[in-house]
Amino acid sequence: MTNSRSATVYSSLAVAVAMTTTLLAGCAGSMTPNASSPLTPSARHASRGNDFNFQTINNNTDPTFNQLLGINDAQKISGYYGSGAAGHPNKGYTVVSPFQQGNFTAEDFPGSAQTQVTCIDNRGNTGGFWVNANGVNRGFIAWNGVFTSYTHTGTPNSTVTQILGLNNSGIAAGFYTNKNGVNHGFTLNQGTGVFTPVVVPGGTNVTASAINDNGDVAGFYESGGSTFGFLERKKKFTTFSFPGSTNTTPFGVNDSDAVVGAYVDGNGQTHGFLLTELLTNAKFTSIDDPNGVGTTTINGINNTLDMVGFYVDTAGNTDGMLITPR
Repeated sequence: MTNSRSATVYSSLAVAVAMTTTLLAGCAGSMTPNASSPLTPSARHASRGNDFNFQTINNNTDPTFNQLLGINDAQKISGYYGSGAAGHPNKGYTVVSPFQQGNFTAEDFPGSAQTQVTCIDNRGNTGGFWVNANGVNRGFIAWNGVFTSYTHTGTPNSTVTQILGLNNSGIAAGFYTNKNGVNHGFTLNQGTGVFTPVVVPGGTNVTASAINDNGDVAGFYESGGSTFGFLERKKKFTTFSFPGSTNTTPFGVNDSDAVVGAYVDGNGQTHGFLLTELLTNAKFTSIDDPNGVGTTTINGINNTLDMVGFYVDTAGNTDGMLITPR
């Protein structure tokens, strides 16, 4: 299904596959609407969550940095390794079960200096962004094995266009950065190359980070000094914030509109979240990998609630993470 990361150039890599089975989750409180916007969530209720199994999945090519960003219904995962620092460029890949070193397949945009594979659909088509030698970001989609690069047509001189989500119909979600450094969300039809803006009323710095097969778009935006999540469904926006947080960033959405992402708590720690039943009786679940409590980000989700992301371990390495419901 879809997934995403955020409005920056990431990096990643990996280590050996390890399995951890531990629970972690839960929060209670009320859903927080964006007070600076006329948009409000349709529910204001958070609940404790279920237990999950956690598995660390890393590519041994660079055991210091790995991020898993997208997962489809067959549990095929997209991501990358390499932190982006000197000597550690981002290098994209996909990986399949049983997630051993021999199950990784390299995927880099032809001629790129760096690549991140941010999303994957149920046919195995992928999307993401690539970086040239001058640091310019361009989105890409690999459809039926053919790579196409995309630059947002409204700002041809922009140095940042990123694709973060992709559905089975070939509609992508992402953002571009204008000359003033402001992000603008969009959807993109890979067949026609047409961009459609995603504009959150009352919001700025909009990132469209995920899209499902119904065409519903998830993402985040800024308003009043805080970052809020949104879901656009049938051209109507629902906005939300993890209870007590001023920084909520959704990165993935499945066909049931279950949303995953990350939020920052009052102590400045980052936790993953799962948001279900957003449009009826919204429930938040806070999720941390037991090896990376306070450093966990969830990036992608499929239709059986398998989730992927990453965390930072006690050695300071960034590790890829697969989460499955018990």
